[in-house]
Amino acid sequence: MAAQTSCRTLLNTYMRTGTRQGLQRTITTSSTRLNAQTPSGSASSSTEQVEQGPTTHFKITLRRSAISLGDKKKGTLKALGIHRRHQTVFFPHGPEVAGKILAVKELVEVENVPTEKVMTKQEQRQARKAPRGYKVVGSRRDNFMNA
Repeated sequence: MAAQTSCRTLLNTYMRTGTRQGLQRTITTSSTRLNAQTPSGSASSSTEQVEQGPTTHFKITLRRSAISLGDKKKGTLKALGIHRRHQTVFFPHGPEVAGKILAVKELVEVENVPTEKVMTKQEQRQARKAPRGYKVVGSRRDNFMNA
């Protein structure tokens, strides 16, 4: 990932200032490219900036297991509502959540997301489901009942 802002930097800025000013910066992903100068000297126009709302929530995903860690780390994960690897939860920005994230920073991946991208547990489950590979046109039961 190119030019990624660290989670610790964002959280420390938030805790130090007490405002969301430091959290307004978004973590850039590898798909985001900077406008680069072409050899002819003109700016490349192939990249688009998608304007999103201000980041208001943490997207926390457990990447590493806490099996061999102490009870305090396991308790912190339980307080965050994370029970298994690759599970994702969303929390609004706040000092309590920021402190919990810093306690288990080696185990989790954190992103700042706007309110529009916050998903409930049911929405996350629906997004993971594969689309149906078939369509039911009719059934024998319908034919039997109509006859």
